[in-house]
Amino acid sequence: MSNSNVLTLPVLPLRDIVVFPGMVVPLFVGREKSVKALESVVRDNNRILLVSQKNGSQDIPNKEDLYRVGTLATVLQLLRLPDGTVKVLVEGVSRAKVLGFGDNEEFYEVQTEQMDEPVGDAVETEAMFRTVVSKFEEYVKLNKKIQPETLGAVSKITSPSVLADTVAAHMSIDIPAKQQILEIIGVAERLEHVYSLMESEIGVLNTEKRIRGRVKRQMEKTQREYYLNEQLKAIQKELGELDEGRDETSEMEEKIKGLKLSKEAREKCESELKKLRTMSAMSAEASVIRNYLEWMASIPWKKPNKVKRDLVVAEKVLDDDHSGLEKVKERILEYLAVQARTKSVKGPILCLVGPPGVGKTSLARSIAKATGRNYIKIALGGVRDEA
Repeated sequence: MSNSNVLTLPVLPLRDIVVFPGMVVPLFVGREKSVKALESVVRDNNRILLVSQKNGSQDIPNKEDLYRVGTLATVLQLLRLPDGTVKVLVEGVSRAKVLGFGDNEEFYEVQTEQMDEPVGDAVETEAMFRTVVSKFEEYVKLNKKIQPETLGAVSKITSPSVLADTVAAHMSIDIPAKQQILEIIGVAERLEHVYSLMESEIGVLNTEKRIRGRVKRQMEKTQREYYLNEQLKAIQKELGELDEGRDETSEMEEKIKGLKLSKEAREKCESELKKLRTMSAMSAEASVIRNYLEWMASIPWKKPNKVKRDLVVAEKVLDDDHSGLEKVKERILEYLAVQARTKSVKGPILCLVGPPGVGKTSLARSIAKATGRNYIKIALGGVRDEA
């Protein structure tokens, strides 16, 4: 390293931006040291080193908060604003590395050296150049934040180094990722890294596009259903069906809401109610659904009878209603005794088997009478599983 290549320049710490060589960027500067650094540059007609901060929220960065590679830049325009801040237009010239910090008290000052790009394989560089241009076209189509004119400007670039920096500047990646690109000196390597990042970003953008499409289709379906339901309501109103049907449906809805249904039963009732709201009150299917909901509402959900557990009474009822059948009555009393002991209605299920007329139904009726339960007979004659 020759001392003639080492420059002592003011530093402008940047927050949430990386300026690449060839970029012309407007910056708003408010920190006192940064303003003094810019005034020094304008006064001495000098260059300035633009270095990004590692932590953008740091108001007063120290040496450790700054990256060690930045961009040499010239100040094209400086405008002082009424609030004391400065608007400055800078143009990046070349990459430069920080060799050391000076002792200037007014502003940050560094010893810096320009980083020259090595000459690489021309064929490989040209191949990567074309690949990056093609991939950037795909990236711009997916990323709506990039203006279409940008693609036209990029297509006119002839320098591989400028292409890599320009594409990197327009990508939606974080500051550390952009800083990493700035620190890559080899042009072919930089183009390859930019291409790799674009591949990753395109994958993310395609996923976002699929998600947006799925959400849009769902919204369109919901809007279509709403539109059709509104049309149906208008037709029903014209036919004079809406008020009567709506009153019946609302009444049924209130009745269902008041029931202590199981989760599965409630889901089924709500599904049927949803269908009923969209149907004509005069349709055959609406009548079937209403009957089903009425039947569901008539079931005493979670309203158990108070069970009598008096074995003496149970034995008397069984003896009064049936003569004989001693073994069967003994098994029933045994079953009721276990229930009385455990205070639970859960347990094995009694199955009464025999030909017609031997007393199965009357025994079941006597059990209900003895325990104080409601007796309901459900005939399953003729029910069979064809499978």
